[in-house]
Amino acid sequence: MNPEYHNRPRPLGVAMIGYAFMGKAHSNAWRNVRAYFDVPAFEQKVLVGRDAAQVAAAASSYGWEESATDWREVLDREDIDIVDICAPGFMHAEITIAALAAGKHVLVEKPLANTLAEAEAMTTAAQAAREHGVQSMVGFNYRRVPALALARELIAEGRLGTIRQVRAAYLQDWLADEHSPMTWRLQKETAGSGALGDIASHAIDQVLFLLAEQVTDVSGRTHTFTKQRPGAAGLEDVTVDDAVWATLTLTSGAIASVEASRVATGQKNSLKLEVYGDKGSLLFDLENLNELGFLDATAPVREQGFRRILVNEPEHPYLDAWWPQGHIIGWEHTFTHEIRDFLLAIDNGTEPSPSFEDGLAVQRVLTAIEESGQAKSATIQLAVPAAEGA
Repeated sequence: MNPEYHNRPRPLGVAMIGYAFMGKAHSNAWRNVRAYFDVPAFEQKVLVGRDAAQVAAAASSYGWEESATDWREVLDREDIDIVDICAPGFMHAEITIAALAAGKHVLVEKPLANTLAEAEAMTTAAQAAREHGVQSMVGFNYRRVPALALARELIAEGRLGTIRQVRAAYLQDWLADEHSPMTWRLQKETAGSGALGDIASHAIDQVLFLLAEQVTDVSGRTHTFTKQRPGAAGLEDVTVDDAVWATLTLTSGAIASVEASRVATGQKNSLKLEVYGDKGSLLFDLENLNELGFLDATAPVREQGFRRILVNEPEHPYLDAWWPQGHIIGWEHTFTHEIRDFLLAIDNGTEPSPSFEDGLAVQRVLTAIEESGQAKSATIQLAVPAAEGA
C-alpha cells in the first residue's frame, strides 16, 4: 500500500450523505470492510441527512461518530477526506461537484445523475479533480458480485469466443399493486426516471462491464402502467416509467436486449444475464448470487450442457477474504467489495472503476432509450469516443 496513507497523522475521514436504503447498505460495508480486507485506516466520521432526529438515530445505529444536517458545512471540514453520496439522484450533481472542488474523494450511487447534462458536468469535474489526485467512483455494486467478476474474466479469456448476443433483464414487483403509495422514486423531478434509471442502469452497466464495450445505437420503449398513486394530496400523477425495453448494438456488432420492470408480479429482485458466444455461453441470476452457469461449446456435442459453477472458492474474485469454501456470501457483500476497491484505489493513487466516464456512458444509453421511446421506435445513434470504443 501507499506509505503516504500508512504514515498519515490521522486515518481517512469519511462522510456519508443519505441514510435510507442505500445509506444503510453502504454503512454496513464501511463498518465491516476492515474486518476482512487490508485497507488503509479510516473513520466513519459523520452521517448527513435532512431530519436531525432521524439522522442522529441512524448514525448511532450504523456506526457513525456523529450526524449533521448541512452537507455544505461537512465539505468544509478538514477532517473529511471521502464523501459517500447515497442521496436521491436529483442531489448527485450539486453535492458531487462541490465535494470534488473541496478536494474530497467521492463515491456516488448509481445512476450517476438524473440527466445527461448533469452527468457530463460531474464527469468534467471528476477529470479536473483527478489531476490533483482526487478520485471518484460510481456505485454499480453488481460489478462486485464474484460470479459476475468471474464471468467477465471468462469472457476476456475468450472462453465464449465471439460474443453474438446478450440478454439482460432486471425485474421487480414492488410497484405491481396499483395502490402502492407515491414516493420520490415515482416523480421525475426527484428520480429522473423510473425503472429506467433505477434498475435498467444496472443491467446496461453489466452489458458494458462484461463485454468491455460501448453502445453504438439504441432502440427503446418505456411505459407507465399505473399513472396515479395515493399520496399526501390524494391521487398524485406518476411522472416516470414503470417498465422499459431496449435493444442495444455494441461496438463489436454484438446485440443486447435489455428489459427492466418494477411491476413484474412475482419477481422480487431478479437480475438475469445471458451471454451467448460462438464457443460458449454464460447464465446468471442475482437470486442465485453465488452461482454461474457455463456452457463450453468446444466440447463434443455428446458432453455439452450448462454446468453450475458454485462461485465461493478462494480462487474466485474477492472470496479469499471471506469464509471457507462452500460457505456462500450475500447481496450486502457487494458493497463491502465496492468500498474495499475504492479505498485501495485511493491508497494506490489509481483511478477507481467504474469511473464517472463509465457512469456517463450508461447515462448516454439511458437518455437514448428515453428519447427513442418518446419518438415511438426511433433508433438513436450514439457517438462513441475513440478511447471508449477501443
